[in-house]
Amino acid sequence: MENASKALIIAGAILLAILIISLGILIYNQASSVVTSNSMSEVDITTFNNKFTQYAGKQRGSTVRALIQQIQSSNAADENTSRQVTLSYGDTGASSVTGIDTGAMYDVTVAYSSSGSNNGLINSVTINKAK
Repeated sequence: MENASKALIIAGAILLAILIISLGILIYNQASSVVTSNSMSEVDITTFNNKFTQYAGKQRGSTVRALIQQIQSSNAADENTSRQVTLSYGDTGASSVTGIDTGAMYDVTVAYSSSGSNNGLINSVTINKAK
């Protein structure tokens, strides 16, 4: 009788060990899928785009300078190159933020990505002199 009770205890311990290992594997798989996911949720895309869409349209030069600084800081903070926003100065004659006249008016146009995991994400901003 003593051997039978020890056998049941050993069998229970083995089943408990298998359960703990299975639970660990399950948690690991769920965590690794979250870490490897490169796509952004709709809320993340909206939050990202709102940083730049507020500047779209006709803007003063001082506001355009703030937009350029926002783009530069966003690009520096995000290591993912597919989420970088390209900046084009169009017909302004400027090549950097210092070429933007704070008193002049500019047209700001945003363009959205239409493919890949960043579909709907702003990927470029163009600044032109207002006419």
